[in-house]
Amino acid sequence: MSTKLTSSVIEAWAGLVRTERAVSDRIEERLKNAGLPPLDWYHVLHEVDRSPKGMMRQSGVQSRTQLAQYNLCRLVDRLEGEGLVERHQCQVDGRNNVVVITAKGRALHRAMWPVYAAAIEEQFGARLSPAEAEQLAHLLARVAPV
Repeated sequence: MSTKLTSSVIEAWAGLVRTERAVSDRIEERLKNAGLPPLDWYHVLHEVDRSPKGMMRQSGVQSRTQLAQYNLCRLVDRLEGEGLVERHQCQVDGRNNVVVITAKGRALHRAMWPVYAAAIEEQFGARLSPAEAEQLAHLLARVAPV
């Protein structure tokens, strides 16, 4: 691999950042227009819901969502306040919390998915062939954090 930062690498990076922001903004707009909460709510609920027994250490949620710790703490506070999750002290590591999804949280997660899925298809899927989507997924996996 080259260690030289080329103009094509810079342009690819800038394009990735611009595209992620633009597509995310359009998806956020669709959720808002449907009377649903922001996308980060979906991602947190999704990660907890798909975990074994509907519970996950808060540090695991942070790792999976890539939200900054302070943003995730505030978001979990808000989700807990809305009755979508419960937070318990971790039995194994007292310095960590376990986030548990509630029935209300599962219902919201399910309600958000059709709007999110339609927005993904409209803003992303419909603009790529299956082969292009596969190629893009492969390329992104090469630069994704491990």
